[in-house]
Amino acid sequence: MPQDNKRNNTGRPAAGKTVYNTIAKSTRQLALEAMVSIMENGEYCDKVLHSILEKYPLEQRDRAFLMRLVEGTVERCIELDYVIDRYSKLPVAKQKPMVREILRLAVYQIMYMDQVPDSAACNEAVKLACTNHLIPLKGFVNGVLRNVVRFYEDTPYPKAKDEVRHLSVWYSMPEWIVTRFIDQYGFEKTEVILQNFLQEDRGISLRCNLSRASKDEITTSLQNQGVKVESGKLFPVSLHIKNYGRLGDLEAFKNGWVQVQDESSLIVGAAAPVDESSVVIDVCAAPGGKSIHLADKMNGEGLIRACDLTKDKVSLIRQNLIRTGFHNVKLKKHDAMEFLPEWEKTADVVIADLPCSGLGVIGHKADIKYKTKLQDIKTLAQQQKKILQTVYRYVKPGGILLYSTCTIAPEENEQQAEWIRQNLPFEPVSLEDIVPAAAKCETAGNGYIQILPDLAGGDGFFLAAFRRKELGDNGKDGY
Repeated sequence: MPQDNKRNNTGRPAAGKTVYNTIAKSTRQLALEAMVSIMENGEYCDKVLHSILEKYPLEQRDRAFLMRLVEGTVERCIELDYVIDRYSKLPVAKQKPMVREILRLAVYQIMYMDQVPDSAACNEAVKLACTNHLIPLKGFVNGVLRNVVRFYEDTPYPKAKDEVRHLSVWYSMPEWIVTRFIDQYGFEKTEVILQNFLQEDRGISLRCNLSRASKDEITTSLQNQGVKVESGKLFPVSLHIKNYGRLGDLEAFKNGWVQVQDESSLIVGAAAPVDESSVVIDVCAAPGGKSIHLADKMNGEGLIRACDLTKDKVSLIRQNLIRTGFHNVKLKKHDAMEFLPEWEKTADVVIADLPCSGLGVIGHKADIKYKTKLQDIKTLAQQQKKILQTVYRYVKPGGILLYSTCTIAPEENEQQAEWIRQNLPFEPVSLEDIVPAAAKCETAGNGYIQILPDLAGGDGFFLAAFRRKELGDNGKDGY
């Protein structure tokens, strides 16, 4: 989609404003309903949009507009609220929910979407107010937006000397997260991470199922359908694609040649020492990317037991297995906190990619930064320990435990790896031989690695690898 390099007077990039022609009013109404569901009712952005697009068969242009408008508004919400508060007598926090979302959507269009004329953004917002029984407030909506149009390019942002507030508003990130990142990585590295989260037109990452087709065959197939394809930055089996329309329309996807999987998470499959006779247990497997990665490495042989908590999650894994055609993955609906005696000491490899705060995936799941709270990190860390105390028992003596998360919170990552080392019958396994050159770090030799979101333009991800100690002379696990 066409983009420009326009900057406003603050020196802030215009974030790749996208050109659209006249958009049907109904699409903006759908965007408003989505914003209320996400930002007011706490629903997940991807699920809300998926539900809307299934229910309403929009034209490709309107579909693209809806996705960009909702995802962009959610992503930039803190900045948008800051701007609205500058030009509204009533603060955003005190506005009616529907009014608040109408203004956010309109200001996003004004600030970040070229060829949606400012007048159209204002007029359509007023229409939304009327359509949604807010006629007495249409003057308020119109007045705020007219002020934004006139003055937003001269809006004074928080100064850099106020580090937390500056980065919070500039990159639309809650202050508590900014503070944590600065404490961990310093100001400059934190800014790089936040810039990556707001990376425009990031596309998606695919992993090639090389037992199904070669990378060249997959690349040619995608390019023949007009997809822009680039090789991954960390792993040779990864591709980054853009301009692909509907993923389900791609022949490579329908044929099961590829699986959607962020490149940083491929380190789990790379670290798993499996062959065609291996037994693997993946305890929190949905949507199935890591199980399918190992099924591919094992050429469809051996046995992989993949389980997750709900029928919906297991169904999602099943759909991916049917599409990719792997039959060595057996599914089970199961709570990972509950021990299964029949699995004890049966696995050569256990994958424990556990529920986490998700602070590494904000770049493509922006609503996580509003839903996650500091206390959640502590609660999740305790939950992870409970799961680990159960699932480690599935690993054979001499087998491998791979613990991973998609966050960058030390309580869930480095501290958890140290807890495993001290409290479970495991010893770290060096990752130096499998870590890609671009991700080399001092800790790889100690058995763990934290990949930050800026490394490959994707997710933040953590992996720790352990080997279960062999049985001692007394027949018990050695410590």
